[in-house]
Amino acid sequence: MIDDDLWSAIGDPTRRRLLDLLLSDGPGTATSLSEQLPVTRQAVAKHLGVLDRVGLVHVAPAGREMRYQVDDAQLARAAAQLADVGATWDRRLQRIKRLAETIQKKSESAAPKKKEN
Repeated sequence: MIDDDLWSAIGDPTRRRLLDLLLSDGPGTATSLSEQLPVTRQAVAKHLGVLDRVGLVHVAPAGREMRYQVDDAQLARAAAQLADVGATWDRRLQRIKRLAETIQKKSESAAPKKKEN
């Protein structure tokens, strides 16, 4: 089952970049993350809030700021959903391919043969 809120959150390129940064560099604050992105600290904080609401990050106080860390279990859940979607589309595309091949074969066999001179 696809979680629309989760995929809506992941659908934003800035939020994906934030997840990448948190995964590669470890936990971070809105301030530290905004230094690596072309957006304001306030924008980063809003994006992190969205990721927190869908459970992709955990937040904990760190002095005057909040420190964000990726939730590995929720990220694994998102990856599993993506794999399921990919497998479903692979099956659909295989059916479409077989259907197209069948139609092409019928079309070729029904077409009049050209006479050679």
